[in-house]
Amino acid sequence: MNIFEVVNYFRRNKKVDFALIHPQLCATDGDNFWRILLGEGGKKINKIVVAACDPVMQKKMFGWVFKELGFDESKFVGVEIRNMNTEEAIKAIEKALEE
Repeated sequence: MNIFEVVNYFRRNKKVDFALIHPQLCATDGDNFWRILLGEGGKKINKIVVAACDPVMQKKMFGWVFKELGFDESKFVGVEIRNMNTEEAIKAIEKALEE
């Protein structure tokens, strides 16, 4: 999978306002990323889609920092894209955006 092609697909087609790439949100600096992104509880954010590993695992890893920041977890959608090619990843993310 070419992650840059995936991100550019959504950016070019104006399906998202922003597309960010973090090499490993589950690493020690992942919570710092959330603190910066979700400043003031992420009040202006309608939906965050994280395309990465298992969505259940994502909620377990990020849930505590969401609570700490007062972020409404219902705005978070995890999408598993492991072992997918570029087209499969795009379809999986599109499905999450539509829901």
